[in-house]
Amino acid sequence: MILVVTGGSRGIGAAVCAMAAARGYDVVINYASDRVAADNVACRVRSLGRQALTVRGDVAVEEDVAALFDAAAELGPLAGIVNNAATTGNTPGRLDEQSAATVKRVTDVNLGGVFLCCREAVRRMSTRYGGSGGVIVNISSTAARTGAAGEWVHYAATKAAVETLTVGLSHEVAREDIRVNAVAPGLVETGLHEAAGLPDRLERVAPTIPLGRAGQPEEVAEAVLWLLSPASSYVTGSVLTVGGGR
Repeated sequence: MILVVTGGSRGIGAAVCAMAAARGYDVVINYASDRVAADNVACRVRSLGRQALTVRGDVAVEEDVAALFDAAAELGPLAGIVNNAATTGNTPGRLDEQSAATVKRVTDVNLGGVFLCCREAVRRMSTRYGGSGGVIVNISSTAARTGAAGEWVHYAATKAAVETLTVGLSHEVAREDIRVNAVAPGLVETGLHEAAGLPDRLERVAPTIPLGRAGQPEEVAEAVLWLLSPASSYVTGSVLTVGGGR
């Protein structure tokens, strides 16, 4: 089984890659710039007895997405994709403080990238195109519901759009043996917060979570792997929140 994971070199994406390998997937690890991190994830996948392929590419660029799926095809037929690659723009603050360039980049990656990857995945997996079916899991965020006021409303808006895309696409391809779902993580202990200029965010926000702590990437990966698996065979068009009760 071949699984593509975008943004697979760190955080939730890296956890998904490792867990997928442990459960029988060969993994194609997409990354934007950090080759060393991607290679480390690939080594972990191989240590679990599965094939791993790292592919550098910007999911906002159509040609890069096509090249990613062409590379995956060299391993075998595609079974699924996890659309995890995303950015906050690394500029926290009010909406009226954001530049148009930042908002465009966030939209291009978080929404445009999911669109491009979903389109390519459908063309590869749908029975309409001669495929044998598959599963798409999009990574959203609880920010789609909370709005992320004062930090990154623009990011939250793209995640809400991803959830709408998930529902609509699931209806389009349900009779073509493709299931489409999303996972919406809440506060998770990854490098996203520090990279976005908010190194104290985990400590500051964790007390507001009903469970009283941030989540771990592996806890999100468990939800993703369940949606990829036959155990969720009657689930499509759903958004699974993994947010500690928030």
